[in-house]
Amino acid sequence: MAGVEQLRRREGVNLVQLEADIASVRSGSSISSIALPDYVEHTAGVTRVGALSAEAVVRDYESAAKEIEAMGTELIDAAQKCEALTAQVHDAIAFMRETAAGYREEGRKIFKRIEECALFTEDVRKTCEQVKRRMVEVSVGPSSEEELASQEPELSGIAAKVSMSEIR
Repeated sequence: MAGVEQLRRREGVNLVQLEADIASVRSGSSISSIALPDYVEHTAGVTRVGALSAEAVVRDYESAAKEIEAMGTELIDAAQKCEALTAQVHDAIAFMRETAAGYREEGRKIFKRIEECALFTEDVRKTCEQVKRRMVEVSVGPSSEEELASQEPELSGIAAKVSMSEIR
C-alpha cells in the first residue's frame, strides 16, 4: 500500500523511467518487441501506462494458460499410458483364463483316466477270481455249495473273453 500512496502523492510519473525499469527486469529487449497474444489488441486512445499494465496482465494470464495446457498434455500422456496398461491387464486376464481352462481340461482328462484304470483294475480282479474258481472246478471238481449255485456263472469283463482252453 505504501508504494501506491507514494505514487499518488507524486505529481508526475516518469513513463520513460517506468518502461526502462520494466525492461530491465525482463531479460529481453524493449517491451514493445514482445508480441501480444492473438486474442487481444490495444484499444485506440489508451494511455501508455494502461497499455503496459494490460500487456503485463495478459502475458501473465497467457503464461498460466500455457502451463495449464502443458498439464493437459501431461494428463493425456498419463491417460495413454493407463490405456496401454489396461490393455496389458486385459491380455493378462485372458491368458490367465485360458490357462485355468487348460488346467481344468487336463484335470478332467486325468480324472477320467484314473476312473477308467480303477474300473479296469476291478474288472481284472473279478476276472482273476473267476479264473481261479474255474481252475479249481476243473482240477478238483465243484464243491457241494457250488453245485447248488448255477452251473454256468455269468462272466463279465475280460473273464467273459477268456476260454478255459486259454487258461490251461
